[in-house]
Amino acid sequence: MRNFVLGIIVAVLVLGLGSISLGLLGLFPTQADRTPSSLEKRIAMNALDASMERRAPRDSNPLPQTPENLIDGMKIYVMNCAGCHGGLDHKPAAFGLSFYPPAPQLVLNPIDDPDWHVYYAIRTGIRYTGMPAWGKTMAEPDMWKVTAFLTQIEKLPPPVQDYWKNAIAPTVPPDPDTHAAEKVKEKDKDKKVPAK
Repeated sequence: MRNFVLGIIVAVLVLGLGSISLGLLGLFPTQADRTPSSLEKRIAMNALDASMERRAPRDSNPLPQTPENLIDGMKIYVMNCAGCHGGLDHKPAAFGLSFYPPAPQLVLNPIDDPDWHVYYAIRTGIRYTGMPAWGKTMAEPDMWKVTAFLTQIEKLPPPVQDYWKNAIAPTVPPDPDTHAAEKVKEKDKDKKVPAK
């Protein structure tokens, strides 16, 4: 029995030292332009969820889920999060997709985590992903507003849905060529053609 336990300890030490050696020798890939393997995704997500389960306080959102707070959360999301997590126009954010692992596209694929989980990720950030710790730069009520928006994104009340629709209404800038042609026409109208 003693030899068996000693064998397990030696095996664990060899695996651990071997992994560290592989890393220090530069044998692990570090490119961010690769797609993570399904095994890597599964391990990373399970580790992240387990860490949050263990560390995150089970806080409830102290702010009421009013349309005003949800709209404020939407505005904060657009200003601070959409560049990585996708905009209100339901298009993925190219910048966020360039991360390793790619940033989740929260409008296209809404999250189903509880408020406390989302708030903790926003406040503390997530190591090795590019997700910053917003608790260092954003006020607590603002983090809760973003949390409310993200956790309610599939069931927003009508006033918030209306605001969203109006916020992404297409505003087409004038075409420079058309604008130039119109100016030429105006100049031609101003010129009087002399009568013969």
